[in-house]
Amino acid sequence: MPRFYLTTAIDYANGDPHLGHALEKIGADVIARYRRQCGDDVHLLIGMDEHGQKVQQTAAKDGVAPQAFTDEIAARFQAIWARLGISYDQFIRTTESHHKAGVQALIRMIAERNPDDFYERSYTGMYCVGCEAFKQDGDIVDGKCVLHPTRTLEEVEERNWFFRLSKYQGFLQNLLATNPSFIEPESRRNEILGLLAQGLDDISASRARLDWAVPFPLVLSNGETQGTYVWFDALPNYLTATGFPDTGYAQRWPADLHIIGKDITRFHVVIWPAMLEAAGLPLPKQVWAHGFVQLGGERFSKSAGVKLDLGEAIDRYGADAFRYVLLREVPFDSDGNFSWERFEERYTSDLANAFGNLASRAIAMVEKYFDGVVPTAPRPDAELDDDGDVAAYHAGMNGSRGWLLHEGLAAVSRMTARANEYTAATTPWAVAKDPARLTELEQVLASLIRRIARQTVLLAPFMPTKVEAVWTQLGAPGSASAQRIDELATLEPAGWRVQKGEGVFPRPAPPTVPPASPHAAPPASLKSQ
Repeated sequence: MPRFYLTTAIDYANGDPHLGHALEKIGADVIARYRRQCGDDVHLLIGMDEHGQKVQQTAAKDGVAPQAFTDEIAARFQAIWARLGISYDQFIRTTESHHKAGVQALIRMIAERNPDDFYERSYTGMYCVGCEAFKQDGDIVDGKCVLHPTRTLEEVEERNWFFRLSKYQGFLQNLLATNPSFIEPESRRNEILGLLAQGLDDISASRARLDWAVPFPLVLSNGETQGTYVWFDALPNYLTATGFPDTGYAQRWPADLHIIGKDITRFHVVIWPAMLEAAGLPLPKQVWAHGFVQLGGERFSKSAGVKLDLGEAIDRYGADAFRYVLLREVPFDSDGNFSWERFEERYTSDLANAFGNLASRAIAMVEKYFDGVVPTAPRPDAELDDDGDVAAYHAGMNGSRGWLLHEGLAAVSRMTARANEYTAATTPWAVAKDPARLTELEQVLASLIRRIARQTVLLAPFMPTKVEAVWTQLGAPGSASAQRIDELATLEPAGWRVQKGEGVFPRPAPPTVPPASPHAAPPASLKSQ
């Protein structure tokens, strides 16, 4: 059974999860579920990045110890992921003792293999606590970090351990030249190529006077010990989660896919590969950088006050509907916009009116005309049109053209639309009135159930709970998520006994408008007339 090790960025423990976090975790979960349905042995890793100056400052402001603060934050993240059905296999926290030991082991491995890669240096620079990174002039606009415009940059002067990143510029350029798919989509790769063309500076690997950190295992010449710079602590989580440095970690490492946000590509495509190369360890096979989710054209950001309550979004029509709409609306390879208006429109058009209504009508007709048993009938030629969209679905889901999950969903939507058009064109309710057309009716309804069953399996990675309700109503054996998604051509529902139930995706109730009182005041727009 092929192994597939998939990771997301670990979330910084400084606030509640937001829509950007949800996009990444839902997208990774969809890929993980798809790969499981393809027969892979999948391991999905998510977690929390819990060290650093920002966490220490926020915990102090709240009057609690950093560990207590991060414990509470981690619990809130895990609660949201449970509500959203994120099927992770491991949740790593950088405060775990094994992770700390693994980070120190990696740093020692680099120092032993390349003794000159770490060196002492005094440094003065502008530090963004929001990014936990020193900022170059190109990252600063009007004295502020471009990613955290509400935060004041801090001028920091201290003596640290530095990592000789500049040494690996040629290695990184060659990596992207010989393996262009290492970082995708192409727009992100071009950004990194532009960065490399400008030349790389060495970077700080430790921080002075930072207690809330993994102790840096090397001691400065003056005897001072320091904390590990937060990115040298965070990035190795993908490796330490495998058990590194204990024997057996190579059974899972290297990762097949890192899924991250586009704002941290530099860390994952420049610093992380350089660290692994310095240690003599294999690199991950691919990094996929998705875009930002915007609300009204603005990026979701706690610091900038642009946010949406995830609980409210889930409560609207349930977790599965939210998962579907988010990945249908927001391209997984670029920025996208989320709005309540589009949420309502997409839920109503795609789920309530199209897929949900198709399933309800077909199941009801099988109950009415065939006592609930799906008839045996050959596949009509019209059904062949779905084959192209099944191929398009897989192309969007399996990474062959990039991880274009929105295109996978669009392909299923086209299949649903085609099935509804087939229903309207064949009018099975009219055919049923003529006993001489029984064979035709059998073929139409068998085809509809077969199409719905296939669409249900294809939608299982996106809506893992709702599709099981549809699968049960179809009378199908086992579960939709247990079906081999790459063997849909052999899926045959003849003989299934359908079980009509409540609509899985009920239409939204029309807004309630109270009757006007004869004594009510006129609208404000009429008062002056």
